[in-house]
Amino acid sequence: MRVAALVLIAACGLVGVNEAASQEKHVALKPGRGLNQVEGHCGACHSLDYIPMNSPFLDAAGWNAEVTKMIRAFGAPIDDASAKEIVDYLTRNYGS
Repeated sequence: MRVAALVLIAACGLVGVNEAASQEKHVALKPGRGLNQVEGHCGACHSLDYIPMNSPFLDAAGWNAEVTKMIRAFGAPIDDASAKEIVDYLTRNYGS
């Protein structure tokens, strides 16, 4: 009985998470060279909302530090060429 109650509670919690995720709005980033890299690499792990949200605070050095952090601290599988393209895109379109 106790196990059944826990399973039911967990299932209800997961339904709420799935409903919230399905209601997330699609973020339309500015078009440009590197957008596919950003959507593919960055969007694979987190919402792209972070990009426009942080743009008032990050210049080229800041975006480079963020991409480097994602690779080194969080293990994002991004090669050097893709990282440069991502930083260039973010700096051009969302740099302060």
